[in-house]
Amino acid sequence: MPAKILIVDDEKNIVNILKFNLIKEGYDTIEAYDGQTAIEKALIEKPDLILLDVMLPVFDGFTVCRKLREKIQTPIIMLTAKEEELDKVLGLELGADDYVTKPFSPRELLARIKSNLRRYNVPEKSENKLTKIFDLEINEDKYEVRKDGKAIELTSREFEVLIYLVKNAGVVISREKLLETIWDYEYYGDMRTVDVTISRLRDKLSEDTNKYIMTKRGKGYFFGKEDNI
Repeated sequence: MPAKILIVDDEKNIVNILKFNLIKEGYDTIEAYDGQTAIEKALIEKPDLILLDVMLPVFDGFTVCRKLREKIQTPIIMLTAKEEELDKVLGLELGADDYVTKPFSPRELLARIKSNLRRYNVPEKSENKLTKIFDLEINEDKYEVRKDGKAIELTSREFEVLIYLVKNAGVVISREKLLETIWDYEYYGDMRTVDVTISRLRDKLSEDTNKYIMTKRGKGYFFGKEDNI
């Protein structure tokens, strides 16, 4: 069954171009031209991925992202014409999995889409693979993290970062290595993407932001305690 992608942009010519390229690649598409409609269609149609423009009528893309993250964990790729770092960081902080700056090539966008879909659509398995570390219980098959029995809502990207650090507990992983491994394509532009994702993950795991994921200044991040290094 082909993946279903919700395209959200108020410029119809851009929507038509994206729709053409996505259908050619075998995807199904849904379209929305304002923030309110985007939220409604995302919740009703349950797409596999959302392409979300920042500049939208009614609700802007940041507001849409925030509202959707309160209800669903569907991968969101922000589309922005702005180069300012603040816009990219804000989108990631609100729960976006990725962003692409306009103008972009169809090839680049398709690579991002495929990467995010691969990580989100985890096949069902007969047995759950559980990892218990400190007071966390991580179910890789369900993309689920629990702390003291309570589920912690993570995006697919945040989960991938966590499980990679856990599997390499005590080993310092550079931001470049995380970007190459977790984001899964040749994208070496903005290391801030890694920093923001780590920051959001820390906030979700504990009020003590250094309880699980530590920073080795100038080197990268690691899961564990300082005395492990």
